[in-house]
Amino acid sequence: MCGSQQSLRAAVFLGLSVDGRIARPDGDLEWLTSRGEAAGDAGFTPFLESVDAVVMGRKTYEAIASYEDWPYLDRPIHVISTTLAADADSRITVHRTAEAAVDALQRDGRRRVYVDGGETVRWFLAAKLVDEITLSQVPVLIGDGPSLFGPLGGDVDLEHVRTDVLDGGMVQTTYRVVDGPTPQASA
Repeated sequence: MCGSQQSLRAAVFLGLSVDGRIARPDGDLEWLTSRGEAAGDAGFTPFLESVDAVVMGRKTYEAIASYEDWPYLDRPIHVISTTLAADADSRITVHRTAEAAVDALQRDGRRRVYVDGGETVRWFLAAKLVDEITLSQVPVLIGDGPSLFGPLGGDVDLEHVRTDVLDGGMVQTTYRVVDGPTPQASA
């Protein structure tokens, strides 16, 4: 990664079940939206105001594309997909790779971006671009579905910033990423 990309920083703000799932196997988010209503905004609007663009994967985009109320204010939305048509939605810019998305964000002068979606978050972590992770744990076990975290190429050290218990029993924790993945020592 070139030095100029280091000025781009990413933040993660995601809801997940207690068992670490970010969606049902079919992509359904009803378990999150229905139970999350009690928590209200959960700090999402101030968080979104702190970023100047959004980057997500195709699956995340498809899960929210039909929402009547587009939740991203006026932030530019960049979607990483090898299958989505470039003109699929006038609200988004499609990139074939995460590297292409980062290059476009850099060219546009973006400094802090919101990264959404499991695979996209993992790529940004591996690229050492994430500096903050806020996880809102919804009090439900859904049993199956994609996990936020998978192989990361090593440990990612985190520093606890704060934990809040929100209405409805949601627990929100924010971490600062100390550095990107650190390869594990071999035994």
